[in-house]
Amino acid sequence: MMGSARIRIPFGQHNLMSNVNQFELLDQPAPSLSDMVFGFLEDGESWSESGSSEGYHENKIMDLEEEEEENNGNVEESRSFWENQHQLLHATLCRTSSLESSIRSVTKDALKERQMAGNCGCGRPMAAGCRSCLMAEVSSRLRNAGHNSAICKTKWRSSPDIPAGEHTFMDVIDNTVSKRGEVRVIIELNFRAEFEMAKASEEYNQLVHRLPEVFVGKVERLNSVIKALCLAAKKCMKEKKMHLGPWRKQRYMQAKWLATTCERATSMPPLSMGHSGRLLRPKASMLTVDLKEMLPNVHCTAATVVW
Repeated sequence: MMGSARIRIPFGQHNLMSNVNQFELLDQPAPSLSDMVFGFLEDGESWSESGSSEGYHENKIMDLEEEEEENNGNVEESRSFWENQHQLLHATLCRTSSLESSIRSVTKDALKERQMAGNCGCGRPMAAGCRSCLMAEVSSRLRNAGHNSAICKTKWRSSPDIPAGEHTFMDVIDNTVSKRGEVRVIIELNFRAEFEMAKASEEYNQLVHRLPEVFVGKVERLNSVIKALCLAAKKCMKEKKMHLGPWRKQRYMQAKWLATTCERATSMPPLSMGHSGRLLRPKASMLTVDLKEMLPNVHCTAATVVW
């Protein structure tokens, strides 16, 4: 049996004070596991918030840079689009044939003489001259010059894309200049106004300003102009974040001059007739009618007028 070992510990004043200090430290509550975990999470959250704040600002700067690059790209794309539309319109309008030039010359002379006359064909001042009289005059001049000219009226039904409508203009059909068949030339006396929009952009207005007031051109040429202007109208409304009206769409504009339902007339109704074809009744007030002359066998001693 082994003897127990004994260790003598000096118990002086210095050792007592040191042990007291150690006891005081040991009496302090040790940090629990819960405190350590939440403390880590708090530190982690504070670090995460700081990091996310810096990341937010960096992402914001990147978003602004990307937005600026996108805006610059949109500006360049818009500028390129309008330049292309101007070039396309210029190339389309500059091309012309001898038939178109002949019809344009007769039309121009007829309008000039009618303007110098001072009165419309119906007797009203030229400033208030009606469109039908101008078309009748121009169409008559074209026929006298040997062209198969007529006044056309197109009609089209409504569809899910466009509303119904009708339009009146002139045309010339020629069978002599082309071996492939007849050539149709459209004549529109108020062509530019057909494409004007009240709230259009400056770029669109500049494009419309290049259109002739009086259009004389083949169907193919007219179709190219319609496509260019309707595409420009769509672009204009998209840039202004506005809705494009159905009467501004390409199908509607094409229907005005190229609808399948078209009536051709070589003469307009007489000026003394109304739109329905019936003779206009003379307008006279009952105060100016002599009843005695109209009814000679009737004798009236007194008359009472009730208003």
